[in-house]
Amino acid sequence: MKKRTGVLLINLGTPDSPSVGDVRSYLFQFLNDPRVIDIPKLLRMLLVNLIIVPFRAPKSAKIYKELWTEEGSPLLNISQNVANKLDKELGEDYDVHLAMRYKNPNIKDVLEQMRLNNYTKIVVITMFPQYASASTGSAYELVMDVVKKWWVIPEIQFAGQYYDHPDFIAAIADRASKYNFDEYDHILFSYHGVPDRHVDKVYATGLCTDRDCEHEITEENQYCYKATCYATTRLLVQKLGIPEDRYTVCFQSRLDKKWLTPFSDKVVEEWGKKGAKKLLVFSPAFTADCLETIIEIGDEYQEIFEEHGGEKVQLVESLNEHPLWIKCLKELVQG
Repeated sequence: MKKRTGVLLINLGTPDSPSVGDVRSYLFQFLNDPRVIDIPKLLRMLLVNLIIVPFRAPKSAKIYKELWTEEGSPLLNISQNVANKLDKELGEDYDVHLAMRYKNPNIKDVLEQMRLNNYTKIVVITMFPQYASASTGSAYELVMDVVKKWWVIPEIQFAGQYYDHPDFIAAIADRASKYNFDEYDHILFSYHGVPDRHVDKVYATGLCTDRDCEHEITEENQYCYKATCYATTRLLVQKLGIPEDRYTVCFQSRLDKKWLTPFSDKVVEEWGKKGAKKLLVFSPAFTADCLETIIEIGDEYQEIFEEHGGEKVQLVESLNEHPLWIKCLKELVQG
């Protein structure tokens, strides 16, 4: 009997269109996830459904319209291309399926197709290099909720985080190779933010701030998102030869002040005030260019920088369909 492996590649998600209705539906599903907004259910429902989504959906829809291309959502298109290339690289013994944690193609429907295919083994891998409960944890939880109801449960493998995989680091370094670092006044490594309480929950006792997460990875903090973001940066600056005084690790897309600091937009503002003219920004938590890279960094941070005397915020493109990124995924799948 020939053994066949199904691969479930998961990214975060995107609205089906930039219309207010589709954006509202996306935000409703996303923000009602208890791993994203981890407060009591009733309070979360009131906050999300009566306050955040009604006011945020129209504003977000305008931003998504700026992001949208003739082909649709950049995140979805890039992710599908990555899945197709990975499928080709893995060969006939593997089938790669793409799903999104929120909206479409949705995990439940894709897993049902995989169940019908009767795979000997299923490998689940997310497009999130650093573990966070709100991203990787949420995706894995939904997969387990679906699969546990199957009568026949095949071997399931979760690939885990891979921020330190040599090919992942090499792919980002190669993306950056076209830029002359000496032309930039400062370099930012901007990661998606999470609430402080999310990283605090990693630890059995104490807080994240009680640890030295900015400088080391230990058995205790190996799943601390803050620690792995700093570890990613250390690997990259070592690979690229960037001196310590030339870069800053920061966090974007916050909802309030009790999120990981320093905040990326504030760092951009500060460097503008200092007289900097050019900033180079890496986004190593995003493997596919999306709203947070194209719009937030590329457009919004550019506006902030110009308002405070700067000239150019240059985004280092995400991995997208880079060959080394595909190679990294292939190695993770084959284990």
